[in-house]
Amino acid sequence: MFQILHFEKPIPFMRFAKPGVIFSLALVVLSMVTLAQKGLNWGLDFTGGTIIEVGFQQTVSLDEVRSALESNQIEGATLQHFGSSQDVLIRLAPKEGIKVDEQGRQVLAAAQTLNPAAALKRVEFVGPSVGAELATDGALAMLASIICILIYVAFRFEWRLAMGGIISLAHDIAITLGIFAWFQIEFDLTVVAALMTVVGYSLNDTIVVFDRLRENFRKIRKGDTAYILDLSMTETLSRTIITSGLTLVVVLALFFKGGPLIHGFATAMLAGVAFGTYSSIYVASAFAMYMGVKREHMLPPQVEKEGADQQEIMP
Repeated sequence: MFQILHFEKPIPFMRFAKPGVIFSLALVVLSMVTLAQKGLNWGLDFTGGTIIEVGFQQTVSLDEVRSALESNQIEGATLQHFGSSQDVLIRLAPKEGIKVDEQGRQVLAAAQTLNPAAALKRVEFVGPSVGAELATDGALAMLASIICILIYVAFRFEWRLAMGGIISLAHDIAITLGIFAWFQIEFDLTVVAALMTVVGYSLNDTIVVFDRLRENFRKIRKGDTAYILDLSMTETLSRTIITSGLTLVVVLALFFKGGPLIHGFATAMLAGVAFGTYSSIYVASAFAMYMGVKREHMLPPQVEKEGADQQEIMP
């Protein structure tokens, strides 16, 4: 189904395994240093803030509302339509010296520059304790999904392949977090959802390669580990191009046209899909090769039948 490309010889992916591993290690170290120095730019989901709902008499675009807020010195707001295109939900970070009611009046005054009939429907404050609880729940959800994946990989593959897949997952998550820390992109619950999606996507791509690798190890008796890896990745290249290409098209559409509300989600998915495809070759497969995976490790254990070592005595 996915075989749209045909190659007479395997593409020598593993020829560049060492530069690929060095490049990946450098990116991971840089990401860890960036996280330690800059940290993540936590969104209102985690830090708390003010939630303001404004109702308009006619349909209004989020860009118009954002421009009106910025014209009135109200910056850093997160906007979304709530229920209909006439109701806008605005989230603002807490500011010292400004009470919640005052923030509501400022937002209403800005909204009335667009439509004098704009009305303030509700003003609520979400405290930092709720944000801390969301952060804890998000971290636990991520940890639970990773543990389940580790258990699955440990039972499905030989331990060298399993370790390669685990290292690949850590690589993808670390680099994605490093991108968010470097550019100080807002980190909210949608990004947590994207990271969990990236974990599944990256593992799926790695499993496809490893399944083909296991099959080739069992049926091809000639060729070293690097050759079998090159052959397996070449045979699954069509599938990778189709799935990753179509996913990237959708993610790019979300990134450029999705708006500020899902910009973080689209950014995490874009980085995760790109590095997830790359890591299945130059992290998961390369580390499995360097840990010494061989054909003998893929063969099913032979079970000796009872009495097989006894010779039948003819009368």
